[in-house]
Amino acid sequence: MLIDSSIFKAYDIRGIVDKTLTTDAAFAVGQALGELAQEKGVKALCVGRDGRLSGPKLSDALIKGIASMGINVIDIGMVPTPVLYFATFVTGTGSGVAVTGSHNPPEYNGLKMMMAKDTLFGDGIQNLRERILRGITPAAHEGTVTQQDVVTPYLEKVLADVKLVRPIKVAIDCGNGVTGPLAMKLFSQLGCEIIPLFTEIDGHFPNHHPDPSKPANLSHLIEAVKNTDAEVGIAFDGDGDRLGVVTKSGEIIFPDRQMMLFAADILKHNPGAPIIYDVKCTRRLVPWIKDHGGIPTICRTGHSLVKAKLRETQAPFAGEMSGHLFFNDQRWPGFDDGLYAGARMLEILSRSDNPSALLESLPSAVNTPELHIEMAEGENKRFVARLQKELRFDDATDIITIDGIRVEWNDGFALARSSNTTPVVVLRLEGDSAEALERIKQRFAQAIRTVDPNVQLPF
Repeated sequence: MLIDSSIFKAYDIRGIVDKTLTTDAAFAVGQALGELAQEKGVKALCVGRDGRLSGPKLSDALIKGIASMGINVIDIGMVPTPVLYFATFVTGTGSGVAVTGSHNPPEYNGLKMMMAKDTLFGDGIQNLRERILRGITPAAHEGTVTQQDVVTPYLEKVLADVKLVRPIKVAIDCGNGVTGPLAMKLFSQLGCEIIPLFTEIDGHFPNHHPDPSKPANLSHLIEAVKNTDAEVGIAFDGDGDRLGVVTKSGEIIFPDRQMMLFAADILKHNPGAPIIYDVKCTRRLVPWIKDHGGIPTICRTGHSLVKAKLRETQAPFAGEMSGHLFFNDQRWPGFDDGLYAGARMLEILSRSDNPSALLESLPSAVNTPELHIEMAEGENKRFVARLQKELRFDDATDIITIDGIRVEWNDGFALARSSNTTPVVVLRLEGDSAEALERIKQRFAQAIRTVDPNVQLPF
């Protein structure tokens, strides 16, 4: 079967529906997953989908592909991606697929996959492609397909675990993604008074794109928190595995600062434990983790890579700048969940009379947003490899090369890394002050131009 190879990405399968990602492709991937499940001794896979318009047909095709290999399917319906992860735990399968386009535009959809407790990424995803190209023989007997409610036990688990000290009034922006109905149930039952924004599931995303990592997508939430008696605002992405937070004054608390609160709370019960963060996070996080008795542990960017590092180290908590937050303490089983992270955030904030003041008191720095140098396919990886090899910084305090090149100075850092999903070089720069940031920009630009004098820098 001919399948567009572009859909096999670093962390998931993703493409434009009916163009690169077709129902035939979903069926073929289902067969490949079924074949892999046979080899791993996995008897059943959970399948869930988000609220995208193409979800039902792609999910049906995927399920048919899996079942054709003699593997049973537990269909959990339209749920946030973290509920699919939860389903793999409660059913004991350790395996499942979320049919989701995550934060991509409406015309996209995709598949996030787990097999035998491992998230598939990198070579694991390419292996599925190779199986399809080789050809797959269906099993003699089809697997069964059953429906199961996982939302109820998910709610029960979170509500049994998270307890607010006092009720909090919170504005919640679901961006018309799949989290809306569940978020309303969860946070009202936690004891919150909710100001709801865009909680109806609508795959057209008519109000704004459901991606809280982009400040423009938080403008409605900021306005709601400012103009009502809400104490704080939270937002979720389209499939519910990432969290956004804003304060009463409209300040966005980006995930690397959210991690400070979570790390401090978790380290009370796990002294001396590693706390994992990705290379894009603020340098203010390292001393914070140390001061609270933890071991800061840097990791490559990418939720699958962070999850793998979490399993390797058995850290109680991990997070990355994009908003994926992983609780792996005694309370939660280690997957990224924006809804649960939101509940844990409100639990911490409920201990304060002024949640916004607590959030705004977290250490901060002056930084750029994520900046991109667009390049031809594959050229971004070659360019970053050259930067790693050729750049020299005699004035730096540290140079980290686990994912691109991150140059640390006493008053800031500069990062250049290759995106694993698009042909761009990703840049992020930070300084303790505006003056420090400007100096670091100039220093980093000068260094990059020694490698390529003609490069067009976005700063």
